[in-house]
Amino acid sequence: MRSHARDREARGWAAPGRWRLAVLALFCFLASAFVAGFIGFALSLERTESTLTVQADGVVVLTGGSDRVYEAGGLLARGQARRLLITGVNRATRGHEIAKLLPVSRELFECCVDLGYRAQDTIGNARETRDWAHAHGIGAGSLIIVTSNYHMPRALAELSAALPGAELYPFAVVSDHLRVEDWLGDLAVTRLIAAEYVKYLYVLLRTRLLEPGLSATALAPAETADLTAQAR
Repeated sequence: MRSHARDREARGWAAPGRWRLAVLALFCFLASAFVAGFIGFALSLERTESTLTVQADGVVVLTGGSDRVYEAGGLLARGQARRLLITGVNRATRGHEIAKLLPVSRELFECCVDLGYRAQDTIGNARETRDWAHAHGIGAGSLIIVTSNYHMPRALAELSAALPGAELYPFAVVSDHLRVEDWLGDLAVTRLIAAEYVKYLYVLLRTRLLEPGLSATALAPAETADLTAQAR
């Protein structure tokens, strides 16, 4: 009797023990996958300035630095696209201030540069870009996307969800003040890239599993009123 009781007691402890081991194994697997993904993400970021020679219907630059805007203006000036959208412009910034940052003529700026003031974040950039592209008949065309190298994967994920029919060409801007190759030795760079990686994973989860197709839905007319607003 005592032997049977001990056996039942051992089996009772064994089941929770197996569950704990299974949970621990799952945690270790997910942690390993996360770390491996982070390493791959960090290594995939562009180290050198992009050299893009394609012709596209439009150029889109996500604000965040004057160097991004300058590079996007250079693409337009070289004739690599017909129009330029600067998305996420600060509402206090006027058109003439933006014009000073671009290597384009006043005539080219007036005819072919659109300023988007509505976007406040990357998903807003994607939606503003989508509405601008549709307004100019290039929703299923080709776009050159200009943003910083560490931000590019997330930007492309958002834009691909918002414009599933468009062909996107990344033009990554490399900053002199942030060297992504130092991600192992510079704690500040490690933190920045890790934060960007987590945001990138969230975008993939949201656009592919939680809200597939939602980013491509049209906004209400009132929300699209200032798509190509150009405050001169």
